[in-house]
Amino acid sequence: MFELTWFFLGVEVESPAPTRRRPWPAFGWACFLVSIPVFLQAPLVRSFPWVSLGCTLLLWLAGVWLGYRYPQRWWGDLLQGFSWSWLAGSLYWGWWRSEPLLHLPIEALALPLALWGLYTGVGKVGHSFYLGSLVGTAITDGYFYLTDLIPYWRQAINAPPENISILLREAVAKMETPWGLGCAATLVTLLLLIGCLPLKTNSPATWVFSGAVLSTLLVDGIFWASVYLVL
Repeated sequence: MFELTWFFLGVEVESPAPTRRRPWPAFGWACFLVSIPVFLQAPLVRSFPWVSLGCTLLLWLAGVWLGYRYPQRWWGDLLQGFSWSWLAGSLYWGWWRSEPLLHLPIEALALPLALWGLYTGVGKVGHSFYLGSLVGTAITDGYFYLTDLIPYWRQAINAPPENISILLREAVAKMETPWGLGCAATLVTLLLLIGCLPLKTNSPATWVFSGAVLSTLLVDGIFWASVYLVL
């Protein structure tokens, strides 16, 4: 049966015996890997986009090596899934960051591969991580569309530094309207629902998915906190 149903139905899927009793490490590592682009990839890709892009291959090869060395563990699988998210981030923020409409399509480049992996059971931990990251990204982008913040995204990327604070104030004013606050509350609830349902299972794949989705709240919180600090 197609494995995307596990986070809706709470159906336990097969997982390696050493991790069945301890899914928390998988959850923690997923949260850690989602936060890495904020603190490491963002400054790297802005100054050295080709270096960031080249790191994709290194991450993927490291995942393959771990998979061969520890075939019964999920570490290598997870790292390979993370490499697809890293690739998308390098491509978008390195060359197309001024066009917000391309953000989600570029982030979804590996979606067919992830869906195929989940369907066949190949690399399900890594593909679950990638899918969870993509779900979090889609919901975050959805907030920008619903609150009409897309124009501010484009302008902020291209604006000179002295105009950034003006654009941010206008964007925050839209966020603080009843519509903006209502959209935020709805999407946060949606993230919590999608992220918490997989925790009913005892599989590293489902917990990795959950960690990737729920850590989106942390990343978004850091972003908006930094915006308010600038203001």
